[in-house]
Order: sequence, then structure tokens, then C-alpha cells
Amino acid sequence: MLDIKLIRQDAGAVQKAMQSRGLAVDIAAIADTDTRHRAALQELEAARAQQNVASKGPLDPASIDELKALKGRIKGLQDTSDALEAQVRDAIAPLSNIPLADTPVGTDASANVEVSVFGDKPVFAFTPKYYMDIAEVLGIIDTESAAIVAGTRFGYIKGAAAQLQFALLQYALSRLTDAKWTASLITKYSLPLKASAFTFVIPPVMLRPEMMRAMGFAERAGVEPGNDEIYWLERDGLYLAGTSEQPLGAMHYGRMLDAGDLPLRYVGYSTCFRREAGAAGKDTRGILRVHQFDKMEMFTVCEPEHSADEHRLILAIEEELMQGLGLHYRVMRLCTGDIGAASAATYDIETWMPGQDEYRETHSCSNTTDFQSRALKTRYKKGEHGPELPHMLNGTVFSQRPIIAILEQFQNEDGTVRVPEVLRSYMGGLEVIRD
Repeated sequence: MLDIKLIRQDAGAVQKAMQSRGLAVDIAAIADTDTRHRAALQELEAARAQQNVASKGPLDPASIDELKALKGRIKGLQDTSDALEAQVRDAIAPLSNIPLADTPVGTDASANVEVSVFGDKPVFAFTPKYYMDIAEVLGIIDTESAAIVAGTRFGYIKGAAAQLQFALLQYALSRLTDAKWTASLITKYSLPLKASAFTFVIPPVMLRPEMMRAMGFAERAGVEPGNDEIYWLERDGLYLAGTSEQPLGAMHYGRMLDAGDLPLRYVGYSTCFRREAGAAGKDTRGILRVHQFDKMEMFTVCEPEHSADEHRLILAIEEELMQGLGLHYRVMRLCTGDIGAASAATYDIETWMPGQDEYRETHSCSNTTDFQSRALKTRYKKGEHGPELPHMLNGTVFSQRPIIAILEQFQNEDGTVRVPEVLRSYMGGLEVIRD
């Protein structure tokens, strides 16, 4: 949730920020409503003060009539104030976070900026195949049966592909839950951060509307409850999580934290649900864009002065894990028109898919600053200082998408696939996936 104080301080700057994000909104109108709300509050408080004074005096018939009239006026002022407050709240709810100053400005993905590249594109002595052409022959991904059972954009992950998925998770978890490994990255990248392991969490995958709203997702598609991306269970009044970031952040709802306990670092694993409504095409065949998938996600709660470095740490973790696999990828800094509603800054890792002859997003990491903590009413105390809002960040560890990259980058001409060396110990020593 955006801070109304930002609008009070500089409505023009907020207007410019929303425009850079492609949002057509009249910030001046919101500022005007807020001004009227504050004026109504002042008038209400003055009337209540008058009532307190009058009620302590002699209650003759004239005074009683005056108190009755004052009571009616207070009721009217309260109704006016409540209505204006609701207008301001409803007007702020759909607004996105303010991008950080160094976030590239642009309307869509074409304005994203390449930050770095790891490795070289693999060279093949044959024409590399699309991953589903490999997976179907190997019998490890079955979307045809899934379509009969559940419809399009579902898949059965089987055999070696299922082993790959859990090998990726075990590989990542063995490192993220090791405080020494995190400390080594903090040292390697010269980050002024406290070293600590990530706490492994398996969260609930259903959320109340107020939790999804606080995390900045419920209004994203303009309809609440329910929209064209998030699954809404009407009978139960619950959302299905689209990422474990949502329940991990909501876990801190209404909590007062101690600065000495920060940063809080979590790694969550959950099944995720997204409608992924889009144009028909090759992505409907396979598991790149599906309605149900599994994902491991990092989530951090930290002091504001450390959030930029925490963001760099999350990206460093993503890169270290990908480099361990030996996959070729590039890091992109997303522009204002391409970052999520709650994000102030986002990096994506796009991994090369030779069978598709293009890079595809496999990871994302975002700094949401205090956008989520404000709506979650999450605070922290530091010494004698009053409660402050922490910053919240999130980042992909592994979803099922790296399986696609492994199948395409490590494919052999005979249709077999090499298993990344770092994963073999988690797959019973399997080196090559065969039919």
C-alpha cells in the first residue's frame, strides 16, 4: 500500500511515478479528497471538544438542546469523515509502489536493461530440439494426459523430470539453510549484511482477501475479489497463492518485530496457482506457463537501510545456484512498466533456451520496500526509536522452469539429456536421462 504522506508531500512526483508505470490515475484528485478528509477530521475533533466542555456545564433546557444539536452535528461530521477516508483508501489501493530512482523508465519489456551475462550459448553439431519434443520421447512430461484430466496448461511431471525437480530443491536447500554458505556470499560480494541461514517454511497456499490485498496482489487486475490471474474460491472466501511470497509476507501481519532479530530470511516451498490467461501458442504445449506449478522462493524482512544490499544478496544467491548448474543466462533490470505492482526494483534472470532460440525468464527478485509492510501493519522497534516499517524482498530459488533449460541446454543428438554434475548426487548418481 502506498503511503498517503508521499502524495501530501509531492503529488506531482507520485503522478509522474504512476505514469512511468503505465497507470492512468489522477493523483491531484486523491490529494484533494485527502485534504477534505483531514479538514473534516479537524472539524469533528473541534466539535467533540466543544461537546466535552458543554457536557461539564450546567444542563439547563437550553444546554440540553444545544448538546442534542451538537450530537447530531458530530454524527454528520463522522459520516462525512468516514466516507472521505474510504474514498482515499479505495483510491490508493490500486496504486503501485514508487520505483526506486535507478529503476529504468520504460513502458514495457523492450526497455529492460541487460546487467550481466553468464557463460556462452551452447554450441550444437545438430539442430537443438524444443524441450517437449525431448521430454515426450523420454516419457518424463505428459501434458496430453493432464489435458484430459484437468484441461490445458497442466502437466504430469514424471520419472527423471520429477527427480530433477526435487534434486534442484535439495541442491538449493542444502546451501540456503547453511549460514556459512550465506556468509561466504556476503563476503564474496562485500555486502555489509548480517550472516544468517534461511529458515525453511512450507506455508499454507490459501489466503484471506485482506492478506492478498495487503501483499499488493488482490487489486492487480482491477477486480476484487477474484481477477483474471489469481484463483478465487468463492465458497470459501479464499485465494489460492500464486507464489509463496504471499503467505510468507502475510505471516508477519500485525506483528511488532525487534530490530535485533532482523533480517528475517525465509525460503518457502509451495504449489502455486495462476490462470496464465494468454494467447494460444507454443507455451500452451508444455510446462512453461501452467495453472499449477511448484516453486521455492526466498523472502526477507529487513531494516530499510539494508534492503538494497539484501536485494543484491538475493540476486547473488540466484546466480550462484544457476552457475553451479552450468546454465547460460543473462540478468535483466526491469523497467518501470514491467515490474510488479508491489515492486520498487526488480531483476530477472533469463535463461537461454536453444530449442526456442530465445531467452526465457526463470527467476525474478524484487525489493518491495515498505509497500507490503505498511498494509500488513508489520513494524519493528529499534532501541528508543518509535515503531518503523521494515522492507520486504522476495526472489525465486527454483521453479520448474530450470528443468526446461536443462533439457534444452544439455540435450544430446540421440535425444538423451546430461544431468548437471551438481545434481547427480541427489538423483542416485544418474548422469544421463534416457528413454
